[in-house]
Amino acid sequence: MGVLCEYRPVTDLPIRLLLADVDGTLVTQQKVLTERSIEAVRKVHEAGILFAVTSGRPPRGMQMLVEPLELTTPIAAFNGGLLVEPDMSPIEEHTIPAELVQPAIELLESFALSVWVYRGADWYVRDARGPHVDREAATVQFSPTVADSFAGIREDVAKLVGVSDDHDAVQRASVAADERFGDTVSASRSQPYYLDVTHPEANKGCVVRRLAQRYEVPSEAIATIGDMPNDVLMFAHSGLSIAMGNAGREVQRAARRVTRTNDEDGFAYAVERFVLGAGRA
Repeated sequence: MGVLCEYRPVTDLPIRLLLADVDGTLVTQQKVLTERSIEAVRKVHEAGILFAVTSGRPPRGMQMLVEPLELTTPIAAFNGGLLVEPDMSPIEEHTIPAELVQPAIELLESFALSVWVYRGADWYVRDARGPHVDREAATVQFSPTVADSFAGIREDVAKLVGVSDDHDAVQRASVAADERFGDTVSASRSQPYYLDVTHPEANKGCVVRRLAQRYEVPSEAIATIGDMPNDVLMFAHSGLSIAMGNAGREVQRAARRVTRTNDEDGFAYAVERFVLGAGRA
């Protein structure tokens, strides 16, 4: 394990809410929720701390977390584009402006990225054998609908994903989306090979603000933990931000603490050492 980052001053307020990313953070690289992570969340509950999850996944892709983690707080799917109760009933939804859906698809395709479209409970792809489709289907535990064209899909789109194993192309597409669309959409990488395009209020910083308002918790009493650039926005709205050991350098620099990797139970370690103050090495 690498050396943990040095301690820096953080808020003196006790943590009252912990918000966690899922992939690369709460689960292992093989998408496994470990017993130690489940136990860590149980300790969070016992300490009277609210626990919530947010992810680029659709709601159905996080349903398997509800029972083992005893979730009672809203689940923020699509990076906050859709908030649902643990029983999957909707709370609020933020969709991409209809007039921007096709231009955004064209931009992603101009960088040779495969495109996925999420609308409601549906996930659309053009090629069922495209990059990472099988991996995503195993992760979210449902299969996509194959569409010959996305031309008729404009309304109520919660998320577009550009997919490629050319990570430089994904990064270039992210920069181009920011330059082309500005603050009319949110474009951020949820994995090195995924670029998520959502409504501008569908980002993890807004998720923190919504939870803080719902539970009347000051941002200084909120802890956040994640591993990707789209998690940095929630770091900025929390008193204690924790980057995973598998996070990139820019993500680690944005956090107040760095924990172990997700394959080393980094989430549980962070809960024990930084959130609950157990001090376990």
